Amino acid sequence: MSEITPDLVRHLASLARILVTDQEVEQLAGELGVIVDSVATVTKAVSGDVVATSHPIPMANVYREDVILPSLTQLQALSSAPDSNDGRFKVNAILDED
Repeated sequence: MSEITPDLVRHLASLARILVTDQEVEQLAGELGVIVDSVATVTKAVSGDVVATSHPIPMANVYREDVILPSLTQLQALSSAPDSNDGRFKVNAILDED
């Protein structure tokens, strides 16, 4: 069992500058005790020879070479556009900016 006492909760609350009632102190002492006990249980379950991991399955990045391939010309890209101007797509303004 953890050693979270009402006096310790009052002390922590004063350090954090949190006003707590006697009822809240009792409730927090119980809740914090459960949390501390849970952390202690997990700590016991994990032995020192277990390597910390961020993923259970090893991951590796897969890279490919950047290869320049033929693509649409500017004229081809704009050929299906409803409207264009100076080689660019022309769209209606969506913001009320000047």
